[in-house]
Formats: sequence, structure tokens, C-alpha cells
Amino acid sequence: MAEIKERPDTALAAALNPIVDSALSEGRVAGAVLLVAKDGALAYARAAGHADLETGRPMTRDAIFRASSLTKPMVTAAVLALVEAGVVGLDDPVIRYLPEFQPRWQGEPLTITLRHLMTHTAGLSYGFMQPVDGPYLQLGVSDGMDQPGLGFPEELKRITEAGLFFPPGVAWLYSVGMDVLGAAVEAATGKSLPEVVRERVTDKLGMADTGFSVSDKARLACPYADGPPPQPMGATHTVPFAELSGIKFAPDRIFTPGSFPSGGAGMVCSAPDFLTFLEAIRTGGGGVVGPETASAMMTNQTGSHAIVTSGPGWGFGFGGAVMLDPAASGSPLPAGAWMWGGVYGHSWFVDPAGRKSVVLMTNTSTEGMSGRLSQEVFAAAAAS
Repeated sequence: MAEIKERPDTALAAALNPIVDSALSEGRVAGAVLLVAKDGALAYARAAGHADLETGRPMTRDAIFRASSLTKPMVTAAVLALVEAGVVGLDDPVIRYLPEFQPRWQGEPLTITLRHLMTHTAGLSYGFMQPVDGPYLQLGVSDGMDQPGLGFPEELKRITEAGLFFPPGVAWLYSVGMDVLGAAVEAATGKSLPEVVRERVTDKLGMADTGFSVSDKARLACPYADGPPPQPMGATHTVPFAELSGIKFAPDRIFTPGSFPSGGAGMVCSAPDFLTFLEAIRTGGGGVVGPETASAMMTNQTGSHAIVTSGPGWGFGFGGAVMLDPAASGSPLPAGAWMWGGVYGHSWFVDPAGRKSVVLMTNTSTEGMSGRLSQEVFAAAAAS
């Protein structure tokens, strides 16, 4: 895909710069990269703050970040490309590829499809969505960002033992479904998930800094937890979340051999790479998927199910939430916007009707995902 040309928007810069400056001066984030594309051109681009506070290394536009859930739409696109190629089907049962993966609901194994996994309607969950005595915590289910060295077989065994939280298809719950999907893809293709994503997505779009390994460690941003000031993450770190068990991080997991490639949270990427991906989907698929599939990614796929992490007014497409009713949601985003984030400190949205894509990547969890910075950026960018 051709490099996105720059066409600076001075009014947008006047709106966004004070927001970024405030977040840095108040110690809410260590560093950030913020990009806004309008009508296919780069209208705003800024790297600010530090990639490493301890050494004073400045943030750069090409900094590489642990992607957390920015992984999801990229893996989703890779799987949808396999669907278009006839390699797998959205409504294929998971047991076709993972015969032993049969978590039960009230003692009975029920049919889970690839579609259920991709749309978080499989009846699975995340450990950080549970209290400390929840089944995933008790059984050691990984959220895809912790437990370095844990492989697919043991992870799938633990998820199976934990069982289902509801029958597949009857509700929406954010979950490790994308990790299970990654294992199914490996079984279906005979290739590793990193190979599939590279062949189907990142190589086609020239996303050299994106993958399940780090291309240049010198550009990798150091991870921090919310302060102020931002707190360096050690070998392990737990960030409080909604009075539940907390989000568990092991930042060096990506360097540990044997860690399963998490389809939900296991990649790294740069902000320019991720903007390239979003613009490819917004403009019809960019050769990764066809226009109909690209449109489907940005269209509600879950009916009237409540998207509990986002609140009222939202649906869920493939890879992110879809704004259905701005008034009900109280969000500044317009109807039809497609968005999500990542717990390492990222957020993004695409406005298809407004021909706009916005990427905010920070190295501070969770301010860059759901804190004041991301909220103010979304409001200002949506209004531009």
C-alpha cells in the first residue's frame, strides 16, 4: 500500500496539541504517538513525551509498541482473508480444527463456531473480567499478555476446564476467543499464526514493524502503568481494573520462547503501521480482504447483544465495536464509527462516512486506552 501523504490541518493541530501537552505535563502518560488521516491524507502527526523516561529516550513517530488488543483487528482481517480464500468458514465448528476444545455449559458441550470466537459471543471470558476467585484466575487461564512460556495446549486445556459462561451466540462477553481462534487457524493452515498474519496482512501492506516479534528493540517503547507519574512495569505488573482481579502484564512475554502467539493481544506495531492497516480497511480492504468483507468488519455483527465493555448504543463488528446510537452512548463518535483500544495504552477509531482514521498509541496503561487523554482526543478528532 502506498505511503500516506501528509496534508497538515492547522485547526486540528490547534485542537489536539493542548490535549497531548496536558496529558504529558500532568504525568498521565509517559509518551504518545497520535495520527489522524482525513480523506486519505495525514492531517495530523505528532510524537511527544518519552519512549523511556528513565533514560530520557524521546518518543518517535516510528516507535514500536506492545499492541495488546490492537492485535485483534489485524488477526481478524487475516482470518477473514482465509474465509474469502475458502480455507476456513466463519460458521465452521471449532472442534473441526481443535477436536479436544469442548468447554461445557451446564455439563454439556455445545457448538462453538469461528464466528462466535471472532465476535466474542462464544461464551468465553477474560481473567481480568473476573474477580480474584473467578474460574479463569483459579485455573491459570492467560489473557495473552502474561505467563511467558505458556503454550497453546495448556492454555486451551485450562479454558476448556473453566467451561462456558453462557451458550454460544446468546450474549456478548469480551474474551480469549481470539486466542482460541489463533490456535484453530494454526490447525487449519498447518502454519503458525505469525506466518498467517504476515502473509495475509502485514507483508501485503508493507507493515514492517508489525508482528509477533520485535523488528528493532531499540525502538520498542518501555511500558508504564498509570500514575501520576507513570510507573515502570517490572517483569510482571497488575493494573487495577473495575474493582475486579486487575489486568496482568508480563512485558517481556514477546521475547520468551514457547509463549503462544496470542491472537487477542500478542503483537507489536507502530502507529504508522496501524494507521496503514485502518486506512486499508476503510478504503475497501487494501488487497488484504475484499470490499464486502472490509465493510462487514465495520458493520454490527452481534444483533442487539449488549456490548458490556462499551455501554449502550454500541454493537460489535469484526475486530472492533460499531457505533449504533451516539445519543444512547453519550460518545462524541458518529453513527457508523468503528473503534477499539488496547490495555497497554492505545485507542483508535475509523469514521467511514467522514473518511477519517485516528490512532493514539501510548506507553501508559490504561490512560491511553480509556482515560481522559483518549476521551479528549476522540472528541476533538471526531469534531474536526
